[in-house]
This record gives sequence, C-alpha cells and structure tokens, in this order.
Amino acid sequence: MKLRLHHINLATENVERMERFYREVLDLPAPVADIPVLEKTKGYAGDVGFAWDGNIQLHIAQKDMMAGFRTGQIVNPVERGHIAYRCDDIEAVKRELEEKGVAYSDWGDRAVEGWHQIFFYDPDGNVIEIHQKKEG
Repeated sequence: MKLRLHHINLATENVERMERFYREVLDLPAPVADIPVLEKTKGYAGDVGFAWDGNIQLHIAQKDMMAGFRTGQIVNPVERGHIAYRCDDIEAVKRELEEKGVAYSDWGDRAVEGWHQIFFYDPDGNVIEIHQKKEG
C-alpha cells in the first residue's frame, strides 16, 4: 500500500481571511483538479476554501465544534496542526515575508540537522514551517 499526503485541513472562524492569507502571502493558487465535492446535508455545512502547492492541497474549513455530535462520530476533524513546506531559497522567503509584514522565528538548523527552518503564524495562530534542505 502506497500512501501520499493529499491535503492538510485547518479550521477557522473566517474562511475568507485565511484563504486570502495563503493565496497572497504564500502565493498558493486554488487547486485545478481533484477538488472535493462538499456534502452539506450530512452534518457539516460550513464554508471551505482551497489552496495548493501543485502537489498537496490545503483545505480551509469553517470551525464547527458540533460536527462530530451531529454526525455521530467520536472524532471531530477540526483540530489545529502544523504544516510544513520545503523551499529552495530560504533567504528569498524571509525577504518576502518581511516585505509583507509577516513576523517569523528563524530556527536555523537547531531543530533538524541539515535543514534551515523558519516558523510563523497565519492569522488564526496556526504554525507554518518553511525550510530549506542544505546541500551535502
């Protein structure tokens, strides 16, 4: 069995604001294929926005803490998480974030050997990592 990451789901009170952040700050477009069809009559009717990097989709879902109860499920999939992207020029990413007024923490290679990592928050406090793998 082969697995591949398909999407990351983030929950928010403001789908439009979050989608705008990912589209404008990270320059992630809307997916062009394999967009899920939302079934809004079976327990979850919230708004959902989409973005992707060409491989992995990001689903931005309106928070709904009662969705698990309405669907009879123990697990409500609206949880916070950490998403990570790899880049080929971390210095250019840092400059872009600075130009757009996004504060970040530069961890360098303190957490992962061979990776230069920076971390920052989106408008709802979710953590985003961008890293560059060092050559050699």
